[in-house]
Amino acid sequence: MKLKVRVNRTKPESMTKQITSQLTGLIETGALAAGELLPSERTLADTLGVARNVVRRSYDYLTSGGHVESEGRKGRRIRAKSSSRKSGGAAKAASSSKTSKTGAKTAKKTGTKRSKAKAASVTVRVGTKKRR
Repeated sequence: MKLKVRVNRTKPESMTKQITSQLTGLIETGALAAGELLPSERTLADTLGVARNVVRRSYDYLTSGGHVESEGRKGRRIRAKSSSRKSGGAAKAASSSKTSKTGAKTAKKTGTKRSKAKAASVTVRVGTKKRR
């Protein structure tokens, strides 16, 4: 499989965004068919000459957007358009009632945030080292 994805380092747009938008375009136009495997992170990163975490974040955006599904060590497949709508709603309903380790209910993924849960995880100690 030959992907027509290019990265332009002189653009102000991030490389992750460039890869994500190009792959999304290929999926929506049908150039990448449903069920087709995407190249591994390492292969695509080496081909494009970018760091592997750039490709990983791009794949993560595609997964969260419902275009791609991860199959663990097998790789990532293009998701069929009909299955992305069904599983997306069920995943949101299941995640809305989860509780964290501290016992506080997590916020729904509708944009609301709980400040207590966030404040508890951001404890930073600055300048507490004793001098002798």
